[in-house]
Amino acid sequence: MSEKGSNKLDNPVWHSLSESHKEYAITYDDTQFYDPEYCPFGATLNTKKSSNAIAQYSNLSDNFFIVGEKPEIPATLKIANELVCLQMMIREPIDIPIIDTIIKLEENHREDLLGLVKIVYPEYFKSKTATLGNYYGIYKDSQLVAVTGERMQMNTFIEVSAVITHPNYLGKGYAKQLVAHTANTILNQNKTAFLHVYEKNFGAIKLYEKLGFETRRKISFWNITRNE
Repeated sequence: MSEKGSNKLDNPVWHSLSESHKEYAITYDDTQFYDPEYCPFGATLNTKKSSNAIAQYSNLSDNFFIVGEKPEIPATLKIANELVCLQMMIREPIDIPIIDTIIKLEENHREDLLGLVKIVYPEYFKSKTATLGNYYGIYKDSQLVAVTGERMQMNTFIEVSAVITHPNYLGKGYAKQLVAHTANTILNQNKTAFLHVYEKNFGAIKLYEKLGFETRRKISFWNITRNE
């Protein structure tokens, strides 16, 4: 898989909202955000001139992230946290056995998906996040116990995201199978799969490395909230 155009991954939110996810973009000059019902992310081409755009978007959402370089923000807001992640990508198909039944999650699975997310991953997953790409899951005894899906998308890159397993079903290899299935589906479209993982989530990083993902760079997610 070629890395042609991979510099777009230096600003993945911006390029997703300029390409495949243009319909979800809220734009203020050189700064773009996802509609807050879909994703809590924004990005800018000029961090020195981001303050006004961030102030306007804060009227729509009072807790969101700027992805990339540290932005300038208005006095009414604060940077609550800097989440430093590894940005990882994979070039070759993942060859592991899929021993559990993986299904593509449809609208009739949405309640199950949101219920699982609420337990494990609520701050990044919004009411319409699952419409940004394909989501896949594993059911056991009629319960959705693990999912993985797609979030940011560009013309040649798709992000693997929401790698979630119910706490009662950890250690059974579900995440490994779902990540492999999702990444391979992306690669089969002649696109490159990438993901973001917290730099201190060593267990997840080890799993991704075993599957063949390589770290491309570190990237920061700046959590912005009201300054109260």
